[in-house]
Amino acid sequence: MILWLASYPKSGNTLLRSFLSTYFFSKDGNFNFDLLRNIKQYPNNKLFTELGVDISNRHEIAKNHLNVQKLINQNKNGFQFWKTHSSFVKMDGYSFTDLNNTLGVIYIVRDPRDVVISYAHHNNQTIEQTLKMINQNYILGAEIKDRIPIYLGSWSYNYNSWKVFNNINKYLLIKYEDLVLNDEKYFEKILFFIKNLTKMDFDINEKKIKKVLEQIKFEKLKKLEKEKGFHESKKDDKGNKINFFRSGKTKQWKNYLDLKTKNMIEEVCQKEMKELGYI
Repeated sequence: MILWLASYPKSGNTLLRSFLSTYFFSKDGNFNFDLLRNIKQYPNNKLFTELGVDISNRHEIAKNHLNVQKLINQNKNGFQFWKTHSSFVKMDGYSFTDLNNTLGVIYIVRDPRDVVISYAHHNNQTIEQTLKMINQNYILGAEIKDRIPIYLGSWSYNYNSWKVFNNINKYLLIKYEDLVLNDEKYFEKILFFIKNLTKMDFDINEKKIKKVLEQIKFEKLKKLEKEKGFHESKKDDKGNKINFFRSGKTKQWKNYLDLKTKNMIEEVCQKEMKELGYI
């Protein structure tokens, strides 16, 4: 069964995957970027083409999400992590996932005022361009031929859409601002959620948690990317690599956003930001 690691882009999904992939897929608790390959992104072209789906046809993609996930679950025992930036949404009347394929959801959320800064850098865009994207029901990759589109929705829609799983106790909300504290208690909380959800008998090893957290400190990930490169980093229009790990800090918006942009985000996302304690 699939355990989704869901988030809007640039909200801490990679940080959480770094922890989980090292904790579950390394014997010694030492991190390297290749461990992240154990937690793949959904959707991706390969999954759909292997099932014979025409990935140039958006209706056929929407129609086959559940079929692809059935195939994923047939090929694996127990549970498996899958990263997604998709909203939990219906496209053309077809659901993104269902309870026959989903074991649960860990949703990572981040202050949208910081998301817009980080995402603008990631896409080599202006703040204004990215602001427009996160405030509308955006479909990522819709303009790219032969690429599976990802229905991001707006920042608010993406966050709200996954909360339906909270009603059936299959949902854990994690704030980016807590993850970057590198505090053991938040990561223990995640592991206990996974253990209770999966009914798997694995140890919550405090010694290993400490070792992993030391390995995945943001500055160390940034240094490792600089030294070894990172397969998930992007390039700009001129072919120059854009660093994936840029700052990692919270409340960057205080130094980067002008008053008009800050107020616009707070107005559009007011309900959710109040709910999350951001304002």
